[in-house]
Amino acid sequence: MKKSFWIVVISCVCMMLWTTGCTDKKPVSMEDSIMVDSLADTIAMDTLEELISEQPIPKAADELFDDFFFNFASNRKFQMSRIQFPLMGEGQKPVARSKKEWKMERFYFPQNFYTQILDSKKDLKLSKDTSINHVSVEKIFLDEKKVMCYHFDRLNGQWMLTSVVQNDINMNGNASFLNFYEHFATDSAFQHASLNETMEFRGPDPDDDSKEMHENITPDQWEEVSPGELPSGTLYNVVYGENFTKGSQKILLLRGISNGQELEMTFKMIGNAWKLVKLVE
Repeated sequence: MKKSFWIVVISCVCMMLWTTGCTDKKPVSMEDSIMVDSLADTIAMDTLEELISEQPIPKAADELFDDFFFNFASNRKFQMSRIQFPLMGEGQKPVARSKKEWKMERFYFPQNFYTQILDSKKDLKLSKDTSINHVSVEKIFLDEKKVMCYHFDRLNGQWMLTSVVQNDINMNGNASFLNFYEHFATDSAFQHASLNETMEFRGPDPDDDSKEMHENITPDQWEEVSPGELPSGTLYNVVYGENFTKGSQKILLLRGISNGQELEMTFKMIGNAWKLVKLVE
């Protein structure tokens, strides 16, 4: 995942620096591909960061948090300028007193995909709401049962990282679902037992990839439509505003940053257990 992220970055840099030879219009050969892979493995990360940091930040970057966050996570110089030092944590204890104590945080960008946990599809509109002035980015350590929460506030028209707080996962608004999901993603037997009696499925037809299938399926068809390995270990979640709830429905979105891939899984609390009720690929 990390290599693919830097290949995308390198491609973007080549587009920006077209006078350095990246405009060769020869067809991409196997040798070219191997050379790009080698470049991704050997090129100095500091050099890439320097190239990225030279690009001007759009004035509109502070209108939508998502636009700001892309620049914050990929541009070291910009990130340092948007942290409120001394950066405070739990109990008003400093996390970093100055820029020298802060280590560049790339969040989910190196893994080339991100996750989001919603209560309903209407929550997607929140990312486009320019009136929101507080956003939390959660780094969820499923194995360690911890959540690192990065709090961002819009101050004087500019988004700033204002505090970083670590809490036990059971203090999180999504605690019940997160504890369930960690088991669901890593235990195939538990996963199968957590499928609803019928599930809505929309995605490629297992018998013909050129066609889309949209119908209700049963657990015995799961192997045909299963998305395979699910992200585990560390998840990220973006909470726009103060939208913490303990609802009986959770939608897990998995989105590729550069490849356009998307997976949507809807879970509902049925009885005393979470069940997968919908899968969209």
